[in-house]
Amino acid sequence: MLPDLPPDTPRPPGRFDLVIFDCDGVLVDSERLQNEVFVAMLRKVGIEITMEGMFEQFVGHSMAYCMALVERMLGRAPPADFLPRLQQRTLEAFRDGLQPVDGIVEALDRIAMPTCVASGGDHDKIRFTLGQTGLWPRFAGRIFSVVDVPRAKPHPDVYLHAAATMGAAPARCAVIEDTPVGVTAAVAAGMTVFGYARLTPGARLAAAGAHRLFSDMRRLPELLASPESAAPR
Repeated sequence: MLPDLPPDTPRPPGRFDLVIFDCDGVLVDSERLQNEVFVAMLRKVGIEITMEGMFEQFVGHSMAYCMALVERMLGRAPPADFLPRLQQRTLEAFRDGLQPVDGIVEALDRIAMPTCVASGGDHDKIRFTLGQTGLWPRFAGRIFSVVDVPRAKPHPDVYLHAAATMGAAPARCAVIEDTPVGVTAAVAAGMTVFGYARLTPGARLAAAGAHRLFSDMRRLPELLASPESAAPR
């Protein structure tokens, strides 16, 4: 929960009460690893797709959405063991090569505001990826998943749930997102969105409604503190 402040306490412009991080691609550098596995498995069942196609059609969505999309693309249900094998191979790829996003540790060290995670992944995956990268202790007890809410991104539910639980007004929340799906969700929640444009082109994040774009995570603390980043009214 956020610390209680007297109701007349002035809040400086450009500052936020809560910073909400997406997980994949924002905290942990997982997007390419997991999508390389996904592409290989899709090709084995007859779906030819590029990494660019994965980022356009799959990335940012819940696994339930992704599996429904696979079924539509195939015209039938995938093999019964497709999802378990996908999850197992993804975990193996993570064990071999998952790292924190470049610059995120330095950024977290300099962000004085309360933080939390709101992810499209389930709790087991979040726990594994944050644990594998050493980030779990920084967010333990302040992690929110799409499985906690009725609707996945691009709906705002997980972001609104995180803000309500943390005691922050949506208009005083900053969200760090790297996919158009996530940006759409955070904008719909009435939050200020910082689009991390490292793998996803900035133009796509801006088109989804991101208020600020950046590509170096080390710049995030200064962007959050900038008066130009004040939450929209």
